[in-house]
Amino acid sequence: MAATTTTTSFKAALLSTPSISSSTKSTVLKPRFTSSSSSRYSPIPKSLIAHHVSTKTNAIVAKMGTVPSPVSETTSLDFHTSVFQKEKISLAGHEEYIVRGGQHLFPLLDDAFEGIKQIGVIGWGSQGPAQAQNLRDSLAEAKSDVVVKIGLRKGSRSFAEARAAGFTEENGTLGDIWETVAGSDLVLLLISDSAQADNYEKVFSHMKPNSILGLSHGFLLGHLQSLGLDFPKNISVIAVCPKGMGPSVRRLYVQGKEINGAGINASFAVHQDVDGRATDVALGWSVALGSPFTFATTLEQEYKSDIFGERGILLGAVHGVVECLFRRYVEDGMSEELAYKNTVECITGIVSKTISTKGMLAVYNSLSEEGKKRFEAAYSASYYPCMEILYECYEDVASGSEICSVVLAGRRFYEKEGLPAFPMGKIDQTRMWKVGERVRATRAKDDLGPLCPFTSGVFVALMMAQIEVLRKKGHSYSEIINESLIEAVDSLNPFMHARGVSFMVDNCSTTARLGSRKWAPRFDYNLTQQAFVAVDSGAPINQDLISNFLSDPVHEAIEVCAKLRPTVDISVPPDADFVRPELRQSS
Repeated sequence: MAATTTTTSFKAALLSTPSISSSTKSTVLKPRFTSSSSSRYSPIPKSLIAHHVSTKTNAIVAKMGTVPSPVSETTSLDFHTSVFQKEKISLAGHEEYIVRGGQHLFPLLDDAFEGIKQIGVIGWGSQGPAQAQNLRDSLAEAKSDVVVKIGLRKGSRSFAEARAAGFTEENGTLGDIWETVAGSDLVLLLISDSAQADNYEKVFSHMKPNSILGLSHGFLLGHLQSLGLDFPKNISVIAVCPKGMGPSVRRLYVQGKEINGAGINASFAVHQDVDGRATDVALGWSVALGSPFTFATTLEQEYKSDIFGERGILLGAVHGVVECLFRRYVEDGMSEELAYKNTVECITGIVSKTISTKGMLAVYNSLSEEGKKRFEAAYSASYYPCMEILYECYEDVASGSEICSVVLAGRRFYEKEGLPAFPMGKIDQTRMWKVGERVRATRAKDDLGPLCPFTSGVFVALMMAQIEVLRKKGHSYSEIINESLIEAVDSLNPFMHARGVSFMVDNCSTTARLGSRKWAPRFDYNLTQQAFVAVDSGAPINQDLISNFLSDPVHEAIEVCAKLRPTVDISVPPDADFVRPELRQSS
């Protein structure tokens, strides 16, 4: 399949748009790839091209150029804390403020949690078990009297799992959801996003005046905004959002007990503060979770970057990337086992390990000269097809469309309106994932897979495209790097390497699982239909893209963040169980 003249004509129209300066054209509007092959389709009418260019393309081009751009102006993320030490860091010339974590700070938790006698952890899904246990252990280490209590709906099968983790009705650390909400000074609402959307009114009505609502995701704010609503004015609203799934939060905390604190980085936000305690409570919560460093964001920026990120490189996009690459390699004559190793094993193993410890440039620099050419061809052809989907995805999240989609999908899990229930099915029975089972069964313990130049080029192009979209949308470098890089290579991908991408897609949070199923095919098709066609037709490499990748200021920011990364690498055994309780029980 060759690129069509329709595509070429459209790009030629872009290049000839009079409202864009020649200097902009030289760096931003170079064709991604061209072809002189004839098209099976009629060219787009000139009037339609002109209309499309005038109303849409100029704006896209202006926002999404190839030249690395500075982070857009954002709301000031400075904050005041009377308990912890705030530190200023510089990321690619942008000043940000963080709080470093560590077990040596646990004695400060009582000061941070002043006025709090009970922390209610509501839900036992992805984040609930990890956060509840980390909080309990950290407070015990601090010899604090603050109680951590789990709240579950009556009849929930998760009661047994909570009891197994040491929470019991007898000692007052396990009980009914509504009694726990009503009796807690800090309510950590860690039920699924769709459940929050259906139950927020009841949660608000049970909370004590001047109590604090804690979220680990900004989804509920996005849902309320879509309805023209806000949180009650008599409670504080904060967020601490670990940049990794719950099992990673717990796994690294346990590993770090022998040293001074290893865990998952977290962002924090203060959305509403009724009595001046919110910032210190949020920072205390993050320190107690074991966060190596905590950075500031807003609740709105958090949900936009988080929901977008999990549909992008954290889950949905990487799912689509490995599916299309595996298919491509097998069609080119590679054995299925070798194709799997050069896709999934490469990305979740050696590429992730290299990026985690040395950064993206190290992946490129470790290749041979011939390997670099393959990397560049893949990167050049994949960057814009990935960005196109990422751009659309971000705007769907920001507009509330994706949030509405999640809420409606959650309601379709149950019978209603005379229609049957449609819970999510699994993806792990297709041929690719069965091949993966065989590969992992015979894999040596420390085998990180081969460093495939083409696969590496596609993956890094995806990562850089996501970074650029978040930059243009005004997110801080801390948030950009954590959502596009650290969470992937230090939290999610090690679990994918242990159990497979399909296992993650089938067992992570409901919102992420829905997002992967919706967006992964889009990345698959766009790469197959655009990027791979360009490579196979011998399209010239966009040297501007390669040059900009090699000199992008994000690499300097990544070096700074690398010094703040967890002090140990996460260790995930091949039988690591991170199945959510309700999924394990149903299966």
